[in-house]
Amino acid sequence: MTAAETSPAAPTSAAPTDRIAALLKAAPVFDGHNDLPWALRGRGYDLQATDIAESQPELHTDIPRLRAGGVGAQFWSVFVPGDLPQGEAVTATLEQIDCVQRIIARYPDTFAAARTAADVRAAWSTGRIASLMGAEGGHSIDSSLGVLRVLRKLGVAYLTLTHNQNVPWADSATDEPNVGGLNDFGREVVAEMNRIGMLVDLSHVAPSTMRDALDVSTAPVIFSHSSCRALCDHVRDVPDDVLERLPDNNGVIMLTFVPGFVSQECADHRVAEQAERHRLKLERWLDDGGAVGDPDAVTEFKAWQIDHPTPQATLQQVADHLDHAREVAGPAHVGLGGDFDGVPVLPQGIPDVSGYPALLTELAERGWSNEDLAGLTSGNILRVLEDAERIADPGFGA
Repeated sequence: MTAAETSPAAPTSAAPTDRIAALLKAAPVFDGHNDLPWALRGRGYDLQATDIAESQPELHTDIPRLRAGGVGAQFWSVFVPGDLPQGEAVTATLEQIDCVQRIIARYPDTFAAARTAADVRAAWSTGRIASLMGAEGGHSIDSSLGVLRVLRKLGVAYLTLTHNQNVPWADSATDEPNVGGLNDFGREVVAEMNRIGMLVDLSHVAPSTMRDALDVSTAPVIFSHSSCRALCDHVRDVPDDVLERLPDNNGVIMLTFVPGFVSQECADHRVAEQAERHRLKLERWLDDGGAVGDPDAVTEFKAWQIDHPTPQATLQQVADHLDHAREVAGPAHVGLGGDFDGVPVLPQGIPDVSGYPALLTELAERGWSNEDLAGLTSGNILRVLEDAERIADPGFGA
């Protein structure tokens, strides 16, 4: 399906609010990455105590705000930390998958399990949010193609090749180079993902890994939650030479809202903060942001924080990244991957999953057509799913 086929009938001259409402009705947001399952893990996976049918102000995601944001499909991240021993990582990933399955079962009028583009459209036809899964990091397969195949049979639709740490067969963007991109087994992993219809996700990987994967993959790749290196010089963002290859691959970059990936000021502040922590020997931190170390050093660091307040990214900067990706890769190769509940702070104007209409309104005011907006929200990633399904071995089973 092309973006044009999902484009709403409302004319571009309609009032912005009416135009975006009509667009989202015809082409709901298909978001590339949401860490709600990991946030729920921190709450003991207690779906009764954290009832997302009700407002959850300490989270970015709940059902009322998903509806307000026009979200019609979601890749739920089944993330586990990359520094877990790989056997433990497999177990923890299975627990995350169980969490997603339990969410779907608890709210059957809201969510529908999905594996394919047809499943997504079927969910939409019943007014439900299609729920797919993405495993965030190759450590989740413990260097086993058998585990990879099992994850696919359990409904995992994409695998991010690395998280923040290298795996034995692929280099991460945030670790020291090890194999120079993909090694021979890494290329086997990509080929097997193509065969079983699992999307290759290149967020988190080193540029060398991005290029190697694009050389090998016969199916479209995705970036489930990344932004543009040309606008923010962060190692997690995608260089232009890689964006330029997406049309030939037919893949999609799903632009994210992480402040340090969107705003150069936020990225620079993070580097300065880490340097100050290192100087004061305060590398260890508690989950609530508190420091672990010499009390005098903690006091000095807190004074530094007061003197160097954290800058704030903006919705407009997110729109700048979308404009850039559209210009370099083309309108058929952009999507949305918010990373909600995976970061503590979001850009001003996008406080949670309800923020998509505001972002789309900004893009409409910048001249994006209905066709391009419909491709951005869901048309482009649906095409990627369909292409991956066509290339996959039909004997493996959807």
